[in-house]
Amino acid sequence: MSEISSKQALAAASAAYITWGFLPPFLAALQPASPLEILAHRIVWSFVLVLLALLLLRGGWSWLRSSVFTRRALPSLLAASALIGTNWLIYIWAVNNQHVVEASLGYFINPLVIVLLGVLLFGERLSRGAQIGGAIVLVGVLIIAAGSWQGLGISLALAVSFGLYGVVKKRSQLTALQGLLVESAFLTPLALPYLLWLGPAGQFGHNTGLTVLLVMAGAVTALPLWFFAVAAPRLQFGVLGVLQYVSPTIQFLLGITFFGEHVSLSYWIGLVGVWIGSVIYLVMTIRSHQQPEALEPT
Repeated sequence: MSEISSKQALAAASAAYITWGFLPPFLAALQPASPLEILAHRIVWSFVLVLLALLLLRGGWSWLRSSVFTRRALPSLLAASALIGTNWLIYIWAVNNQHVVEASLGYFINPLVIVLLGVLLFGERLSRGAQIGGAIVLVGVLIIAAGSWQGLGISLALAVSFGLYGVVKKRSQLTALQGLLVESAFLTPLALPYLLWLGPAGQFGHNTGLTVLLVMAGAVTALPLWFFAVAAPRLQFGVLGVLQYVSPTIQFLLGITFFGEHVSLSYWIGLVGVWIGSVIYLVMTIRSHQQPEALEPT
């Protein structure tokens, strides 16, 4: 992978974040499949696709014994599987129930949740600028909460579930594709029996177009992670930090245009606070030369 140039890495990272940004219309196209059925297909076909990719790469499987089936790694990977499955289900439900704007807010808040968890769980320290940025984000969230507690619940559920996912993945020695394979492998014994139980009551096989889209859910899950795995080691933290906000921005714009969702004045005011606070935090973090890990979205 050393032959990848910085321009190619930037293109790969952009492709990953743009794909994640345009995920809501794809998920909406999977209706009338239920969120649980969509999740099950996403898990099963991700597992199949990533397994095939790793078989083609012929990288060997010794990492399973050294980095998965150990007393230290296995509980963390099981927890990561449960958390990412929960995050995916909440996100799918949000999109298919006209809460795209609230979902996008969750991923605006997520970097700050990760920072808070780093402070509380790992004793990490914040610069004064980062503290100011985080405080502004908090004020923005409180303004939004004053106008819509229900919507905020969706945002916080997504932000916290993915933040906790980042915590348990912090010490993982797996690559992005290896991690996705393991997590989907742990979830497939739940997802596949559910799909078999659905049988004719499910949407798979009844409509050719929808069936193809359900299979493509695996590619839509795995390919952005592949792009991200290629790009992340080759780009500066500041570049990844800026790109991290591309996905929720696209999702928010799609929410108010493509999905026609209404955004109240208090929501706009709070969201502006979240944007300003996030920018301040990002700029101050880059200036202080801190290097927190950049995590992938769903």
